[in-house]
Amino acid sequence: MGFWQVFFFMLLYVGDRNRLNKLIRKAGSIISSCPSSVEEILEQRVMGKMRSVQSREDQPLYSMFTTSGWSQRLLLPRCTTERFRSAKPQEYKVRLEKRTEMMKEPLGHSRQAEFIKLMEEEAEKRAKLQGTSGGFTKDKTLGSILNLEMVKDISAEEIGKLWMQYYSNKDTISAVIPGATFELIFNRTKSCPTFLYALPRQEGYEFFVGQWAGHELHFTSLINVQTAGESAPSQLILYHYTELLKDKGVVLMTAEMDDKFINVHQAQCLANQVQVFYGSERRSTFQLVENFNHKPADFKYMSMIAELEQSGIGLTS
Repeated sequence: MGFWQVFFFMLLYVGDRNRLNKLIRKAGSIISSCPSSVEEILEQRVMGKMRSVQSREDQPLYSMFTTSGWSQRLLLPRCTTERFRSAKPQEYKVRLEKRTEMMKEPLGHSRQAEFIKLMEEEAEKRAKLQGTSGGFTKDKTLGSILNLEMVKDISAEEIGKLWMQYYSNKDTISAVIPGATFELIFNRTKSCPTFLYALPRQEGYEFFVGQWAGHELHFTSLINVQTAGESAPSQLILYHYTELLKDKGVVLMTAEMDDKFINVHQAQCLANQVQVFYGSERRSTFQLVENFNHKPADFKYMSMIAELEQSGIGLTS
């Protein structure tokens, strides 16, 4: 079975998969070694194809795949800055000009300028304390980023605009979350602190495990969890600051990531999925999270991917 046939199975509707599974189970009653489901067939075919590609240097796809020296996970070709510049010079130029314009954008009245200046000063202090180790910041608070006294008399809408403008030219992600939405999400994390997320790739998906710890959400790739267990290092952390929740009705979010494994676009994709699965009003959507935490035998990763694609987030990165 080729790659296109393998990934055709991933696009099957639920009804089609159910019919195929019935046929497989019927065949299994006759042939004892028959797989139990179409998902199992998919997994066997994918792994078989990958092993075939990696074992033969004369295979046309052999050079497309490399292995991370740190985690031994499979990596697809990455579009680095230099390769992107040479492959799409016009698009690279447009993006570079847009980024430059954003950095030169006037801040407006003096309150905005003062706000940004103070945040820059706090960022410099954190960088000096953190040093050059590239690790994540410990015990990070909103007060370490901005002067809470300064924003006391500013509206939630204005705080949100300032927050997003400040992070618009940083190599990270940010968000302003309505208080009611965050409370729904956070209340659900108390009973369901862990979930599996799918990061779209050119050929399928890479899976990440998200684990809540207080108001922080830690992500690490599934392969790291499988190999290192609880000691698997975080590759992305989302920080949710609730200091303004009571008075302003908003929660501010930003992130830190290990750029050796994940970029800003991918971090944004994972962050958006938190809203999809934990913040959804559809009972069937959050049921996936509950099954993962309390009924793992009932959790179907294909149902999770179908929900992701239906939301519009499941686009190739």
